[in-house]
Amino acid sequence: MIPFSNFPLWAALAAIVFAQLVKIPIKLIFTKEFQPGLALSTGGMPSSHSAAVTALTTAIGIVEGVTSSVFALACIFSVITMFDASGVRRQAGEQAAVLNRLIKDFQHFTDSAKDWNKKEETEKRRELKELLGHQPIEVFFGGLTGVIIAFLLYPLFQ
Repeated sequence: MIPFSNFPLWAALAAIVFAQLVKIPIKLIFTKEFQPGLALSTGGMPSSHSAAVTALTTAIGIVEGVTSSVFALACIFSVITMFDASGVRRQAGEQAAVLNRLIKDFQHFTDSAKDWNKKEETEKRRELKELLGHQPIEVFFGGLTGVIIAFLLYPLFQ
């Protein structure tokens, strides 16, 4: 038996870790780019937010039953989180992409007017974060990951 026997908590945490780590080989397979930093970033396939909330909800359903009030609460929490991951946060990421393009266009304009681009401050400028949210398919596979992780871990807590 695992210490700290809160199965729903461990299922959610395991789903987050798995979803974050699996982003690295998925990116490598599909784009041939090795980016270990993906393990600590937002966005990408699968959604760790979706994996976490569905693992939590699934684990609560297993332990408390799907007719319990706490399962209903977790289920609604999951739906809202997944909607936010693919909706509001994704839109924020798309706005960041537009703003980054405006910054580059402005940079190009000012570069042609004078040489201020050689200043050290402009070289260190960071772009806005564009990978804030998820595509619906990333949310779907994050959710599926969470359900699978919860069912795989449950026997360890018996």
